[in-house]
Amino acid sequence: MSGSIRVGVGGWTFAPWRGVFYPTDCKQKDELAFASRRLTAIEINGTYYSGFSAATFAKWAKETPDGFVFSLKASRFCTNRRVLAEGGESIRRFFAQGLGELGERLGPILWQFMATKKFDADDFAAFLDLLPADLAGRPLRHVLEVRHDSFANSRFVDLCRQRGVAICAADHATYPLIADVTADFIYARLMRGQDEIDTCYPASGLDTWAGRLRDWSGGGAPADLAPVSPQLAPAAPGRDVFAFLISGGKVRAPIGAMALIERL
Repeated sequence: MSGSIRVGVGGWTFAPWRGVFYPTDCKQKDELAFASRRLTAIEINGTYYSGFSAATFAKWAKETPDGFVFSLKASRFCTNRRVLAEGGESIRRFFAQGLGELGERLGPILWQFMATKKFDADDFAAFLDLLPADLAGRPLRHVLEVRHDSFANSRFVDLCRQRGVAICAADHATYPLIADVTADFIYARLMRGQDEIDTCYPASGLDTWAGRLRDWSGGGAPADLAPVSPQLAPAAPGRDVFAFLISGGKVRAPIGAMALIERL
């Protein structure tokens, strides 16, 4: 038994995609509808910088098909702080803006940390205690994207595993790639793309990632990615997997995402 695998990009409003991904006659107001019928997920970056109204979330849900999922990047005011344990009010404000209007299209919440943020076990434990388990009765999935090498240790992995919080598998030139399974889902951000490659990633890279996503979805783990912690991953007959081609090679990212979907 395998879980679902959803693949997408970051956002949907990007001028260079017009004429590359979007047809030249596609109106800007129709771009979300177009993208959500060719990709299976989109990571919303705008929520990192500012808040949105409940009506906006409801509108986005209405424009997308059944089965489509948004992941949301949590507000920077929650994560860009010296003491994470003091971010409770910012976290409450983030969830109070109307995220529930996305309904079944509400996917994982991505908590992204700056590259200068180092691992502090006590502070991160306190931060994880602040994350709500549900939103109006709907279970929430949380994922951490950490960018400092100090997080590549078993204490951090085990802390996330104890709380059922995923660690983002970041394919990046300098961020640590922590591939340990710590939750009932997987979240990967593929950031090594290049605009010079038609499919953002080369065919061999897409093949490799398709295999990894299948391994995770089937309840296992990719043999070519060594875990940080020696402990066993949580048992699962299948896991939902989310993968986003993002940052590097952004112009070609939607084409790469569709090529990855074809392989899956």
